[in-house]
Amino acid sequence: MPNPILDPESFQTLQFDRLGAVLRITVDHPSSELNAVDALLHSELARLFRELKREDEARAILLTGRGRAFSAGGDFDWFPSLDDAAKLDHLRRDAKQMIWDLLDIEIPIVAALNGHAIGLGASVALLCDTIFMAEGATLADPHVSVGIVAGDGGSVIWPLVLGPARAKQYLLTGDPLTAAQAERMGLVNQVLPAERLEQESLAFAQRLADAAPLAVRYTKLSVNKLVKDALNVAFDTSTALELVTLQSEDHDEALAAIREKRSPRFKGR
Repeated sequence: MPNPILDPESFQTLQFDRLGAVLRITVDHPSSELNAVDALLHSELARLFRELKREDEARAILLTGRGRAFSAGGDFDWFPSLDDAAKLDHLRRDAKQMIWDLLDIEIPIVAALNGHAIGLGASVALLCDTIFMAEGATLADPHVSVGIVAGDGGSVIWPLVLGPARAKQYLLTGDPLTAAQAERMGLVNQVLPAERLEQESLAFAQRLADAAPLAVRYTKLSVNKLVKDALNVAFDTSTALELVTLQSEDHDEALAAIREKRSPRFKGR
């Protein structure tokens, strides 16, 4: 009998359920109603994807969220703590390994977007293998809106799916996409009423789990080579520039404007 690699009790922001051959993982941050990404969730996602590369009990993964959001992206209260070069370099290395490990997981991952998938939440969702989305959910990458470069894989997967022009429309504005828009543009596979999301996404994950394991895994890895080629071109550059803008006055101004509930006044420095 294979031994599971994951220790569910060691995670604080993720919940695990083994449903036959399907491993359901739920983003469930106890300190954030919208599952915002802070240092803890960021580090646990990085560890999750690293350990899932060695998972040999499940044949498919269902990744979803709790409540109104899959993940609402970066926690604005966390950003000011990233205030020196050592912390930023650690974040860069952690972020890079997280995305590469996600793509190297051989088991197919079905994303069930129960609610808003924003920023890193959107990147993680879009880099999964099949994506189901609840009708009321939205998808967005608003990095630029808070004065930072669209890193986290967003600068890779959006243009890969949408093409450069349309990807830049949404990356440069941070405008959200409704579920219907995301499905029409090919960012997600299927939109479902919220009450059917769990059942149908789980059924699809079970279908993958019932298929020939080696054929499924190796086909996934073959397709992901295309995504990894795009990451090789753009990821390091976008992430490095994101770190530069995290230290910019414009980013500080964006956070201040959010706190003060006003429009930001950007100066390009």
